[in-house]
Amino acid sequence: MAVVFIFLLGIANFALHKAVLESGHPLLGRMPWFVHMLGGRLTLVSEFLVLLAALLLVANGWPALAWAYLLYSVLNVLSAWLILTDRI
Repeated sequence: MAVVFIFLLGIANFALHKAVLESGHPLLGRMPWFVHMLGGRLTLVSEFLVLLAALLLVANGWPALAWAYLLYSVLNVLSAWLILTDRI
């Protein structure tokens, strides 16, 4: 059950990440050069690696890690909301 939960949170994290990348927010222009490699897709790779690590750890006996990934997702939602609504 925790694997499914993390997988669904991962889908939401990817959607938010993509929306922020496509928002054209001025904050994105202030990021270091390596963030802009491959049109920002390098950051999507790091998002995938976090998701993969969380899924592998939960599948191998660390079910409490689902709470940590939930916290990570809540922080992603908060930061995406701040960026997409121009509060930052």
